[in-house]
Amino acid sequence: MLPVTTDLRDDCLVITVNHPPVNALSHAVRAGLVEALATARPGMRAAIIICAGRTFFSGADISEFGKPPRAPSLPDVLATIEDCPIPVIAAIHGQALGGGFEVALSCDFRVMEAKAKVGLPEVNLGLIPGAGGTQRTPRLGGLDIALQLALSGKPIPARLAVEKGLADMICQDDLLADALAFSHRGDLAKRRVRDMPAPDMDETVFERWKNHAAKRQRGQNAPQAILEAVEAATDLPFDEGLAKERELFSGLVGGAQSRAMRHLFFAERLSGKLANPVQAEPKPINSIGVVGAGTMGVGIAASALAGGYAVALFDANPDALANGRGRIEGIIKGDAKKGRISPAEADDRHKRLSVLEDWSGYSGCDLIIEAVFEDMDVKKEVLAKIDTVARPDALIASNTSYLDIDALAASISNPERVLGLHFFSPAHIMRLLEIVRGAQTSDEALMTALALAKRMRKVGVVSGVCHGFIGNRMLSGYGREAGLLLLEGASPEEIDKALLDFGMPMGPFAMGDMAGLDIGYMNRKKLDPALFEERASRVHDRLVEAGCKGQKTGSGFYTYDPETRAASPNPLADEIIDQVRAEAQVTPRSISAEEIVERCIFALINEGAQLLGEGIAQRGSDVDVVYANGYGFPRYRGGPFFYADEVGLDHVLARIKAFGQSDPRWWTPSPLLQTLADTGGRLSTYTPE
Repeated sequence: MLPVTTDLRDDCLVITVNHPPVNALSHAVRAGLVEALATARPGMRAAIIICAGRTFFSGADISEFGKPPRAPSLPDVLATIEDCPIPVIAAIHGQALGGGFEVALSCDFRVMEAKAKVGLPEVNLGLIPGAGGTQRTPRLGGLDIALQLALSGKPIPARLAVEKGLADMICQDDLLADALAFSHRGDLAKRRVRDMPAPDMDETVFERWKNHAAKRQRGQNAPQAILEAVEAATDLPFDEGLAKERELFSGLVGGAQSRAMRHLFFAERLSGKLANPVQAEPKPINSIGVVGAGTMGVGIAASALAGGYAVALFDANPDALANGRGRIEGIIKGDAKKGRISPAEADDRHKRLSVLEDWSGYSGCDLIIEAVFEDMDVKKEVLAKIDTVARPDALIASNTSYLDIDALAASISNPERVLGLHFFSPAHIMRLLEIVRGAQTSDEALMTALALAKRMRKVGVVSGVCHGFIGNRMLSGYGREAGLLLLEGASPEEIDKALLDFGMPMGPFAMGDMAGLDIGYMNRKKLDPALFEERASRVHDRLVEAGCKGQKTGSGFYTYDPETRAASPNPLADEIIDQVRAEAQVTPRSISAEEIVERCIFALINEGAQLLGEGIAQRGSDVDVVYANGYGFPRYRGGPFFYADEVGLDHVLARIKAFGQSDPRWWTPSPLLQTLADTGGRLSTYTPE
């Protein structure tokens, strides 16, 4: 079937696009649109562009990026729409994103279903709109909404699109019927956006969004290009503005940042699929039980409610249970107040939340997730209690960050229904969900967990069983090297700055202060000393023992202003660092930012390559997904493995071997890394056999 067809209805040329699954603007669609528009004739009332399926054009076909262009290009299509002899109406349902929204903007009018959204998400791929989005949007809606759409990358609903002048009408019933009715407007005539006056420059608006980009998108090239392109809309003729936009787009599309972000785009879609498909289907899940009303339990419950599930919450401490329920309800109210959900949806979520009086209330749940204290004995006791009340077919999950899922599953009479669901805090905000498959976890349970992640709008990544799974196992090397660099002569400020400049959201010492230094202190007390480098945490432990546990006590590696929370160097931390160095008989040396970054990041990469070689991760790109979504690894670098591939595995291997000359215990190259470096392979695309 042709992706584009035409029909004459009520003196209107109806152009229907049907290119599943999301009507991406592939070459076939572009060519079909140009051919269809060529059939428009004076005397027709209007042309209506409408899409079949679940959405309007979702955007450009990014699989074509980097390939030789094929005519007609998207700008060619938009020029054809503008030159059409009759008014063109875009009838939008689902989402009109990126190039899809640019198609709509090139039309003379736009009508939208009430639930439809429009947006310019190119910044999420390290790009800017490349077909007039930065030139037409400010002419229609003004600078503020244009910069909001292009810099945030987030779509806006139909109501706001109409309010800002980006759309003309919200349809209430049948989209095509309403678009045909719209064509009967008495003043319907060609109204090209390119002919509208350029918006006046507003320095206040530009400064606000410039500051936004500097804070939220630090290190990224695309936001600055967006600001330049939108500014061009205020002081250049339309065609010159288009040329400027295209120049900026072309400079980004072949760059390292966009390659990295496109890698993550595809990797995130791949992570939700099994590398080795199974025959099992997901179990239907309607109700979820959550054990524990602390921070993690509250976040998990809120995520489940957002996914449309009924949630039953229990905590053995009545005060904690009441407090947890109040916090969940506060999250729902906050989302409604900020316009993220409708009042009706907020009311529905409140109704789907219940609190239990005792364990027996879990008997009706399809899935039960324990989110209690991270202690093997405590979790085993909780799982054993769940086993006595849960239905035999109910799935049981542990929200653990480190513990052995197989050991936990031994607490359950039928361990094939047990798996790990490692949510990241705050669980209702963080997108990553590590799905840990135990030795006896059934295929059905695994497929159900992947479906659960998708419904909760999480990025699900499957991991095998090991201490810390994918993310936290790799993090141990990162933290170890930061601690050793501190011992060798670098200050907390120097280490944090080097990694902040690399693109991490926080340095390891600022992060430790925020999380609480006592958490790591307590965890290390339970670990076999052979599993970690004791020297790397001596300063941390001394700080905790001195009462400096981080932000919550007002001091850790830094001191914190009680009102502003602004950080300053902590003199006591400096004293402790000097003491530990003296005890270890270390003469402090000057350490470059380059060495700091290589030691910390290459430790991540080496440990990641080791676990990938062991089959803990399904594929190399999954490791990148984990670090980009759970640990703040800069998206514009693509994740640890993509970054390693870009700088060269031979270089990474050489530096690891160099570090190993002075510290062979922790710097033994991963066999997989050695093999791929020797054969010219890539970590980010490697899949274990």
